[in-house]
Amino acid sequence: MSKLLTIKEASAWASEYLKKEVTTSNISYLINYGRISKKVTEGRSQVVKEELIKYYEKNNQTKEDRWKDKLGEDLNWTLSFSECKESETTKHVHRLHPYKGKFIPQLVEYFLDDHVDEFKTETFFNEGDTVLDPFCGSGTTLVQASELGINAIGIDISAFNAQISNSKIGSYDLKDIQTTAESITNYLEEFISMQRNTDFEAILFQELKEFNDKHFPTPEYKYGVAQKEIDEKVYGQEKESKFLPMYEKLVQVFDIVLTQEQNDNFLDRWFSTVVRNEIDLVFNRIEAVQNLATKQMLRIILSRTIRSCRATTHSDLGTLLVPQHTTYYCKKHGKICKPIFSILSWWKRYTTDTIKRLEEFHKLRTGTTQICLAGDSRNIDLFTELEPENAQFANHLRGEKIDGIFSSPPYVGLIDYHEQHAYSYDLFGIGRKDELEIGPLYKGQGKAAKESYTQAIAEVLNNSKKYLKEDYNVFLVANDKNGLYPKIAELAGMKIVNQYKRPVLNRVEKDRAAYAEIIFHLKQI
Repeated sequence: MSKLLTIKEASAWASEYLKKEVTTSNISYLINYGRISKKVTEGRSQVVKEELIKYYEKNNQTKEDRWKDKLGEDLNWTLSFSECKESETTKHVHRLHPYKGKFIPQLVEYFLDDHVDEFKTETFFNEGDTVLDPFCGSGTTLVQASELGINAIGIDISAFNAQISNSKIGSYDLKDIQTTAESITNYLEEFISMQRNTDFEAILFQELKEFNDKHFPTPEYKYGVAQKEIDEKVYGQEKESKFLPMYEKLVQVFDIVLTQEQNDNFLDRWFSTVVRNEIDLVFNRIEAVQNLATKQMLRIILSRTIRSCRATTHSDLGTLLVPQHTTYYCKKHGKICKPIFSILSWWKRYTTDTIKRLEEFHKLRTGTTQICLAGDSRNIDLFTELEPENAQFANHLRGEKIDGIFSSPPYVGLIDYHEQHAYSYDLFGIGRKDELEIGPLYKGQGKAAKESYTQAIAEVLNNSKKYLKEDYNVFLVANDKNGLYPKIAELAGMKIVNQYKRPVLNRVEKDRAAYAEIIFHLKQI
């Protein structure tokens, strides 16, 4: 007879078996995601010991060993920061707004701080220095520089990226943000109370719950899928079709308008009518705010909100395949899910979260200067553009110059940096410069694209050198699968003096396969 263990007993047994701590949460994860089954005896949740043994025998190789098998023994696991929890890699303002392709703050801190170890044998930056990020993105380098007492300048071709970065390192009257946001929330709630979609969603939610409890019981369903006892694709489509008529009947009864009449831009295509009406209402209230800093932060909160309310499936949040205006089988959650019909809960959640994160960062930031300029790093006149934004800082740098670079250039044919925030460009009327992006997705990864990319990155480095001290240090984070960076260094008149190959564990994309990137350390020839 199979031996049964309580969750606590399983945790203790697994810790002894693996010679490392295995928490009750780890055991619960295995149950909830169908890796092992759950048995309920006399009201207690239990697991089968033999199933645990079978699971660990199959998966006991460490992630480090698995990744080195695939990516090579030269993988620097120290730079994986595998010991960091997700809450640490997205700490305070680093999660103020979603952004594809950003690196984690621990990586920036590793190279900017004053520690040394067996891999980093010298200090490259000191307090009071200035670091440049010519591909600023969402401002991770700027934020970490502030924590470390280092000045920083960012440059980004995307005006909205620059807004995200500057929002993170800005100073605010948090009480004013909270009071103003609460006023907008009250206005939104009053507007919603006069609409029929509140009652519609309440009934829909209840019917979905009853349907999912019956057809997708947790964790039995996920276990059946994991053990290949259930054909998820066939079963999911079957139940999706079964629930759809119930959904369509409710839509008709409550007269819910799903799609907008126009289809001219992103806001028209990717939001239902009821959601778009709420977006426009909140937007108009924000635009009437007089305090410019408060207004800018509320814009960021709204942008983050509407990104979460696009008419897409939970599995396609990062890719956007086709607008989803009906209920659907959700592979991510293993049940029937619904589209979003109101921004209210997200707006309230992100308002609270944003204020909390700003408060946390305020305690850590130093009295140094950080700023992001919107411009083309290939030809920007850096100190001239900085002058109207911060004349004192510009004059300081004209005399002292910049100590080095820490940046992650775009990859070849991977992301369209303007398009990832198309909703905000449309809503706020921000000008786009897609044609000036380096290595965008829409240009592909062919020979011409690689040659253009190589030339463009070299141009950025050559332009940046005008503002750097002679004994500069340049760190570029890149997945150089095409071997372009030796040529880039040559064209920029630099030499690669070291490179660090690190595993990238904190990816949000669907592809969680073993993946590495190189941190190239370049210096003057």
